[in-house]
Amino acid sequence: MKFKDKYLIGIVIGAIILVSDLLFLTKSRYFFPLIILAVSIAWGQVWIDFFIENQRQREIETRFLDFVRNLAGAIKSGMPVSRSITHISNIDYGSLSPYVRKLGHQVEWSIPVHKALVLFSTATRNEVIKRTIATVIEAEQSGGNMEDVLESITNSLIEIKKIKEQRRASIQSQVMQSYIIFFIFIGVMLVIQNMLVPYLVGAGDKQSAFGSIGIGGSSSGSGPSLVLDVTIRFTSMREFFSSLAEWFSSIKGIFLMLSVIQGFFAGIIIGKLSEGDVTAGLKHSLILVTSVFFIMSLFT
Repeated sequence: MKFKDKYLIGIVIGAIILVSDLLFLTKSRYFFPLIILAVSIAWGQVWIDFFIENQRQREIETRFLDFVRNLAGAIKSGMPVSRSITHISNIDYGSLSPYVRKLGHQVEWSIPVHKALVLFSTATRNEVIKRTIATVIEAEQSGGNMEDVLESITNSLIEIKKIKEQRRASIQSQVMQSYIIFFIFIGVMLVIQNMLVPYLVGAGDKQSAFGSIGIGGSSSGSGPSLVLDVTIRFTSMREFFSSLAEWFSSIKGIFLMLSVIQGFFAGIIIGKLSEGDVTAGLKHSLILVTSVFFIMSLFT
């Protein structure tokens, strides 16, 4: 994806929110949520365009099946390949239509059909179309019948589409279960962090006062202790990074990082199961990780 001017709007808005948060809300409970909001706004448009492009590519794959079917039908009716392409280029194929029209114009301008098909597949930036066009060209150059080749490819694309739809339908309930299980996990983490750990630490402090072994593992309170939270200091860059490192080693920091890791890999697995593509899991990972940051920082 190329950088677009509209991305600057989100970056500027995110920068304004981030600077305002650092200047006025460093001691507020909304400090971390606003940082997450600023980052999300700054790169949100990029992610939205990425997901829109993935959706468009799926539509292109679906409509390419109609294109191949129509092309095979036109060739079967007795038209030459170049005439068939020109004839079907005026049909509406949704997101694929601009590429098909361009293909028809190139054939009309006497560009060789093989070269026009290669340019067509390259312009779509779709791996399925690239493989299909390469197969058609190889089969035709090897002396195969274009009509039979297109018919075989049509049947193959139909079968692939059916398999993908069946897998998506069968895995849909598991995707919902994965989301529910993940948010239950976040709820359990919040209960442990906000209720159970402070109670155990308080009980450990009382026992330490009577000379018993406390939560930190010391008999008199002089050993290592359990750090629940660390305040981020902004007096200097050194203090900031030092306090940030301390925060990551605290209970809240550890719980947050565990939840983020869980959300990221859970999203990857959900995408792989539902769509068979790891990159598709980035969508689910982004949703889960962003939700973790908001929930853990707001309800801590």
